[in-house]
Amino acid sequence: MSKVKVAAFAVSLDGFGAGPNQSLENPLGVRGPELHKWFFKTKVFQKMHGDGVGVEGVDNTFGERSFENIGAWIMGRNMFGPIRGPWINDEWRGWWGGNPPYHTSVFVLTHHKREPLVMEGGTTFYFITDGIESALKKAKEAAKGKDVRIGGGVQTIREYLKAGLIDELHLVHSPVLLGSGENLFSGIDMPKLGYTVSEKVVSEDATHIVLCKA
Repeated sequence: MSKVKVAAFAVSLDGFGAGPNQSLENPLGVRGPELHKWFFKTKVFQKMHGDGVGVEGVDNTFGERSFENIGAWIMGRNMFGPIRGPWINDEWRGWWGGNPPYHTSVFVLTHHKREPLVMEGGTTFYFITDGIESALKKAKEAAKGKDVRIGGGVQTIREYLKAGLIDELHLVHSPVLLGSGENLFSGIDMPKLGYTVSEKVVSEDATHIVLCKA
């Protein structure tokens, strides 16, 4: 059965899933990259963005799992880029270069219309202006029975959580304190929403927690 899931989403010890002040120079917010040190050295990350040489082990296994059986993605506009307001032109095509790592349909939540953006490697970005439920419906249709991954950022995950639309969350707790940024669970009662811990695995650089609805 297909799932709506969050996977390999890094969170600081004080609950922040991104640093403050996202910009072109700081796509993950100030100090945001510190959350992802566990991932950068893995084999799966280096195949996508590096020299192809990375380490295996617990973190790599969870990284690989995060891409398995994904038929479509959903992300917020801030994850797509730092541009705010109406799209002045189509020059901004994402952070990832000509061949993004998604290789499937990606539905971007926004308040401003834009034509679909076809990229190399099978990735097409669709810009959805009529809400999270519409984006999820379109993503499920595109996924054709596979899972839909909610890629982020924090506010997008929070919206889907509060609407009760996420089946599974794989969170990676990194041993870092950010002090400020975007808090993932502030004001959200996860037990009340029905989530329990189904898996916990500790690596040298992080703790992997999988939450599922009871």
